[in-house]
Amino acid sequence: MRKEQVESIKNDPNFQELVSKRSRFAWTLTVAILIVYFAFILLIAYSPDTLGTPLSSDTVTSVGIPVGVAIIVFAFALTGIYVRRANTEFDELTAKIKEKAKENE
Repeated sequence: MRKEQVESIKNDPNFQELVSKRSRFAWTLTVAILIVYFAFILLIAYSPDTLGTPLSSDTVTSVGIPVGVAIIVFAFALTGIYVRRANTEFDELTAKIKEKAKENE
């Protein structure tokens, strides 16, 4: 790829929009998962009895098990949300950028 093509792509408003939206969205999801993970770790550190509490008096399963599963499901959900948006909005912008780059060759 020639330097002129690279500069043309960098200056494309669609490319700038793609980079901006993708970065903002990725950071939002990163902050969301970090909040959940750190909240879990802080709960373990400052209130370990909370997660060790049995779900009911006749079971050995503690509150920590469904909380842990919920965190894993939350991470999968965030991944699914990112993939869905990447396959729709981000791919559309990428296609526009590629199309314009081919026109400028």
